[in-house]
Amino acid sequence: IEQHGADKAVSFPNTAYCLPCYYAVTGVKVKTLGELKEALGVVKTLMTREMRLNDVFMSGVATALCAEFIEVLKYIDGAEPYTEPCYGHLADAVIRELGVPLVTGDIPGVAVILGSAPTKEEAVALVKSYQAQGILVTLVGGVIDQVAEAGMKTGANLRVIPLGKDVTSVIHVVSVALRAALIFGNVTPGDAANLMKYTFERVPAFVNAFAPLDDVIVACGAGAIALGFPVITNQEGVSTVPKSLILQPDVSKFNATSLEARDIKIKITNIDIPVAFASAFEGEIIRRGDMQVEFDGSRVDCAELVQSAEATEIEDHKITVIGPEADEMELGSKNSIAYVVKVAGKNMQSDFEPVIERKFHNYINCIEGVYHTGQRDMQRIRISKDAFNAGFRLKHIGEVLYASVKNEFDAVVDKCEVVIYTDPAECKRIRHEVAVPTFNKRDDRLKSLTDESVDVYYSCILCQAFSPSHVCVVTPERLGLCGAVSWLDAKATNELDPNGPCQVITKEKCIDERIGEYEDVNEAVRKFSQGALEEVSLYSIMEKPMTSCGCFECICGIEPFSNGVVITNREYAGMTPLGMTFPELASMTGGGVQTPGFMGHGKHFIGSKKFMKAEGGIERIVWMPKELKEFVAERLNQTAKELYGIDNFTDMVGDETIATDPEELVAFLTEKGHPAL
Repeated sequence: IEQHGADKAVSFPNTAYCLPCYYAVTGVKVKTLGELKEALGVVKTLMTREMRLNDVFMSGVATALCAEFIEVLKYIDGAEPYTEPCYGHLADAVIRELGVPLVTGDIPGVAVILGSAPTKEEAVALVKSYQAQGILVTLVGGVIDQVAEAGMKTGANLRVIPLGKDVTSVIHVVSVALRAALIFGNVTPGDAANLMKYTFERVPAFVNAFAPLDDVIVACGAGAIALGFPVITNQEGVSTVPKSLILQPDVSKFNATSLEARDIKIKITNIDIPVAFASAFEGEIIRRGDMQVEFDGSRVDCAELVQSAEATEIEDHKITVIGPEADEMELGSKNSIAYVVKVAGKNMQSDFEPVIERKFHNYINCIEGVYHTGQRDMQRIRISKDAFNAGFRLKHIGEVLYASVKNEFDAVVDKCEVVIYTDPAECKRIRHEVAVPTFNKRDDRLKSLTDESVDVYYSCILCQAFSPSHVCVVTPERLGLCGAVSWLDAKATNELDPNGPCQVITKEKCIDERIGEYEDVNEAVRKFSQGALEEVSLYSIMEKPMTSCGCFECICGIEPFSNGVVITNREYAGMTPLGMTFPELASMTGGGVQTPGFMGHGKHFIGSKKFMKAEGGIERIVWMPKELKEFVAERLNQTAKELYGIDNFTDMVGDETIATDPEELVAFLTEKGHPAL
């Protein structure tokens, strides 16, 4: 205050929650240094100095809040206090992105590793053991230098996130847990009891604290325990608390002890390949200089395809490579690849082929040292030098596809065979004579799939692990708001697990066709939300809109100046014409609450004929970030042409390069003759 004045603004970047931990615990948004000083008085009241366990834990929470105050001061005047490899504060968008993998169990837990391991080898072994299980690892203190010295790669894309060297940077992972409660759980800021109940029951985090522990680490540990996160330490002589503060002298047993304490079950997928296989490697990027070989569908003939067949036509677990293997290809070369996965099963349906195919991206990306992007006949795969030198070959991609398909789709796939083609002539044949005609046939089938053409919709309650009252209603023309569950996905999920997250919803009793309200949909929503939701419409943003969990790809909101809607996506960090950023807009919706005027949704829903149909549909879209606009342009323009006869509709839609001020936006829309006006 002496240096900057009491009115100096303080906040973390890219969050709608100012100081998220203090706001979550007290319900008060701190925005200036003067308010921060007042907040310090509130924090002191939490430190009673009474010798009772609950008082000790609340002192721990107070310590954590003080850590947040210390950390936020590092960000004054837009400073960037953290440099590679440390992250410091994590944006709201990162937490929303983690929502889906946490819900599906791809991230089964969150490890917080604090201090320095006895040796760097033990540090790396512990981190890698969690990474191989798909657990999100955050690092604080000396362990960051230890893994760096050992040459281990870290980063959010590998799910190993170094937060910072100071012990106070541990607050950035506590902040993730508390914001999860606000974003997904609809916990009211200031409701400390429900906040701690939520983190205890729904955020599967734990702490590994290396000896020696000082008073600050002990106090932060007490705060972690208050949130339901057990602390495992090798510090001799600590006063243990059953299931909460656990002494484990052997660092090599930290992993097993932690999972047991937090009751985390790891799904083991044993695949016979020479490198690790875990969801933690899904975001790994392989640069050209680190690449052994590449397969690129944009330059040469490539394809990935699932084909249903009769059981007699398939030899289970047969993997064939037709053409040169990876060790017969030139270093750094671009090659053709086409892999056909043949499946048979008495419950298999051709509608499930694209659902299985879409999973290839995840399966191949889970291989350590292998990178996959794109799909159909436009995929790209890179194999790193490290993976190649460890013995990884193309036949191992076959092993991964076989094991993953059999594991995940065991209810419909009884037999599976993989053929990998690398011979250029064969790849050309498979692509043009087999794959592309199949894709065209599927696309024609998808075009004919409209909300009117099917007899049932599906519920999706996957996200209820974090958002207890949220229910998605998935229709052919409206996919799940996370962007990951289409009507065909939901249908397949229901077939695979009839008692699972996707249940059949009939649509026989229409109440209001205009907004898409059905009596049977309302009944289902009431049932699946345990009474938290009464009614929902499928096509309106204003009347009984569908709820959101918090991990939506996009959010749209009414823009009063233009009488239109603004859409922004999670990746866009800038300002919108609504005067709010994505995190600020997103903080107003989510947690399974209906918010008329705002709606979370998937990117692909933007080009749908059912998007906001009750309020005039896509012709009400007036602004979206340039990158998102380019992503949806082809489908959006096609829909606008079909519905309204407008050519190149996206040219009429504003973006951040045109205007973020509402009046400037209206001037642009007027010039373009935008239909929303």
